[in-house]
Order: sequence, then C-alpha cells, then structure tokens
Amino acid sequence: MLYNIADMNTTSGKRQTDGTEREIARIKLDLQALGPMHPGSVSRQYQVCGKPGCKCMDAGNPAKHGPYHKLAYVHRGRPVCRFVRGECVDGLAARLAAYKKFRALMDRWVELSIRQGEDDFFPSSVPNAQAAKTRPPKNKKADGR
Repeated sequence: MLYNIADMNTTSGKRQTDGTEREIARIKLDLQALGPMHPGSVSRQYQVCGKPGCKCMDAGNPAKHGPYHKLAYVHRGRPVCRFVRGECVDGLAARLAAYKKFRALMDRWVELSIRQGEDDFFPSSVPNAQAAKTRPPKNKKADGR
C-alpha cells in the first residue's frame, strides 16, 4: 500500500501551533522534491602494488597508484564498501548530498513530532513546572549513608 507523504496527518486531537504545522508541511514538500539518494561517503585511496620495478616501489620518489574512489555505507546493519569509477563520482556525490538532506529533514520532522506529542500527551501545568525548577536539592545525610 502506498501513501503520499503530503497526505499524512501529523496532528492528534489538539490544535498545534501554526508555526510547527507550517514547518512540518514545508518538510513534507521538501521530502517530495528530493531525487535519487544514496547513503554513505566517498573517499579517495591510493594503493601500493608491491611489484619490484613499479613506480610505487621507487625508493627515491614512490608514486602510489590511484586515486581510487571508494564508497562506504551501512545498510541494514551491514557495512558495504564499493569502488566507484572516476566518471561516476560526481553523480554519486549528488545522491549522497540528497541523502544527507533527507536525513536532516527527517530528523527535524521527528523533533517537531516529539514536541507535538509532548504537548498532546504530557501537558505540564505552569505552577508545577515552576515548582520543579525552584525546588531545593535534597540534603544528603551527614554520615554519608
């Protein structure tokens, strides 16, 4: 079953602040606008082959082979590493940036939803909250027990 992110209801019974609702609506639109994405990061690596007479084994001025671009990420709890062709690095970088934006948007949405949940399910009355902040600390027994 497919759901449209924009159709998801993020409010429960109570009316939330307009600012929070507007920000969640903006996040939903931003999520829909994201294109292809991929988790992880790309690093450049240089290798030494170890063959005698190779440029990487030159005693005076060794020149390692590379750069080789390596993508590393974790998916479903398993680490994955793959080498990426040089001509694909820019396209992959765009997908990595989209994934970072996705994660940031989702983190913010969750943060706003938690705030809404606290308001909906754990209302605090102002006098009790003030009292908790001004309550003196408990005294420890003098004998250390």
